Amino acid sequence: MTMRVLAAMSGGVDSAVAAARAAEAGHEVTGVHMALSSNPKSYRTGARGCCTLEDSRDARRAADVIGIPFYVWDLAERFDRDVVQDFVDEYAAGRTPNPCLRCNEKIKFAALLDRALALGFDAVCTGHYARLADGVLRRGVDEGKDQSYVLAVCTSEQLAHAMFPLGDTTKADIRAEAERRGLQVADKPDSHDVCFISDGDTRAFLADRLGTAPGPIVDGSGEVVGEHEGAYAYTVGQRKGLRIGRPAADGRPRYVLDISPVTNTVTVGPREALDVDEIVGERPVWLAPPPSGPFGCRVQLRAHGEVYDCVAEPDGDRVRLTLRTPARGVAKGQAAVLYDGDRVLGSATIALTSRIPA
Repeated sequence: MTMRVLAAMSGGVDSAVAAARAAEAGHEVTGVHMALSSNPKSYRTGARGCCTLEDSRDARRAADVIGIPFYVWDLAERFDRDVVQDFVDEYAAGRTPNPCLRCNEKIKFAALLDRALALGFDAVCTGHYARLADGVLRRGVDEGKDQSYVLAVCTSEQLAHAMFPLGDTTKADIRAEAERRGLQVADKPDSHDVCFISDGDTRAFLADRLGTAPGPIVDGSGEVVGEHEGAYAYTVGQRKGLRIGRPAADGRPRYVLDISPVTNTVTVGPREALDVDEIVGERPVWLAPPPSGPFGCRVQLRAHGEVYDCVAEPDGDRVRLTLRTPARGVAKGQAAVLYDGDRVLGSATIALTSRIPA
């Protein structure tokens, strides 16, 4: 069936090939680049594949080669509110957000999709590495590039209007295909890190927006072992940059175990103290109605992270996860994405973690 498709074109190789495949499949494709900053120079530069003026030009050239109409849509205000400010607010609250996940949820499959549907498009096409068929979201075949984790926040209604043409292909093959198609972005480096932090220095970015807020760094006994300039600069599992003046009594490295914005305290301790086997997730998004009681599945707790066997127990606007083996360094604010094999069952935002007493 021929559809009117809006292809989100970031300026990178993946979205360019995705748009080309949609057009080759016979769909009526229009390319659009999302301008996400009122001052693009403040975002990453140097062929990073997201958010820059250079990327806008690369996207336009790719659309010309494919032979599709191309537009730039200004979503900077929405992006700043729903992604950048959310990123700052989450760190201020002692959590560790994933801005790529939030961008998919709030921008690509909310703001962009809503506007596309209002203009009469049937679907939004992106260059994500994931497979989608009959409403079922699955991992992409390229395990190293799989992006089903950051798409798991999308609802069934949103996925009904989504296309992911790259999910059955490896990144190496996508680059080779881009070369064959004459797309100049074939060898363009992938984007990394947070696109809206121009120099990659998250600590400085947050300090500029939240200011300095000195407080104690304490160990598990409550003893003060150092001082920080802002608890927001730390994340659970962090080892480097703790600025502790003296080593632990046993000489072993310390890791961040907890961040308390209420007391402005960072708690550190040994690596094994990072282990958790019980997780509570908030605001679950189910891609299929969950069972009424506990059920076995697998859970991924960070992008490209390890996957754990668990028992999930839905409970209204929460879901409790009991891991069969402990996970280490689980950060509040990240997503817990549930899988049955390679199929995505749903997701929730990690709100609480704990260790079940032996």
